[in-house]
Amino acid sequence: MSTAKGVAIVLIVAGIVGLMYGKFVYTKDTHKAQIGSVELSVQEKRTVNVPLWAGVGAIVVGGALLLVPHKKS
Repeated sequence: MSTAKGVAIVLIVAGIVGLMYGKFVYTKDTHKAQIGSVELSVQEKRTVNVPLWAGVGAIVVGGALLLVPHKKS
């Protein structure tokens, strides 16, 4: 499989996942403090929304990469 086909498949899958879920959540450590032997940390959950146009765009670009013939060098 060529690199272009691999990238195209990754883009298509990422676009489909983006359309299905629409967002992803991750945890970020924001504050850390150590007072003697006591260690304090705060974890925040962050949500990133994936725009509809980004999912559709990834699918379109991935499909175009699959359909366009590439020269072998």
